[in-house]
Amino acid sequence: MNILAATENPLIPPWGEVIIGLIAFGVLFLVLRVYVLPRFEQVFQARRDAIEGGIERAETMQAEAKDALEKYRAQLAEARSEAAQIRDQARAEGQAIIEELRAQAQAESARIVARGEEQLATARQQIVTELRAQIGTLAVELASRVVGESLADDARRRGTVDRFLEELDGMAGGNEGVTVGSTR
Repeated sequence: MNILAATENPLIPPWGEVIIGLIAFGVLFLVLRVYVLPRFEQVFQARRDAIEGGIERAETMQAEAKDALEKYRAQLAEARSEAAQIRDQARAEGQAIIEELRAQAQAESARIVARGEEQLATARQQIVTELRAQIGTLAVELASRVVGESLADDARRRGTVDRFLEELDGMAGGNEGVTVGSTR
C-alpha cells in the first residue's frame, strides 16, 4: 500500500475538481441569471397581471351587476306602482260606467213609465168619451121611451144628456175621482 494513499484525506476533494466545479457553477449561474431568470420574471409578472386584471374585471362586473340589479328593482317597483294605479283607475272608471248605466236605466224606466201613464190616461179619456157618447145615445132613447115623445131635437137632447151625465158624475165622483165633462 501506498503511504500517500494513506495520507490523503477522502473528505477533501482534489483541487482540479474544485476548480472545474466552480467554473461549471459560474457558467451555469450566468446562463440561469441571463436567460432563465428574466423569463421566469416575465411569466410571473404576466400571471400576476392576469390575476390582478381578472380580479379588477370581476369587481367591475360585480359592481355593474349590482347597479343593473338596483335599476331592475327600481323599474320593477315602478311597474308595480303603475300597474296598481292602472287597476285603481280601471276600477274607478268601471264604477263610473256602472253608475252612468244605472242612471240611464233609471231615466229610461221613468220615461217608459211616464209614457205608459200618458198612454193609459189617453186611452182612459177616449174610453170615457166613447162611453159618454154611448150613454148619451142610450139615455136619449130610454128617455124617449119613458117620456113618450121624441127627443130628436138637439137642444132638448143635449140638455137631457148633460143633466144625466152630471147626475152620473155626482154618483161616480166619490168612487173614481175622475170628472167627466160634456161631450156635446
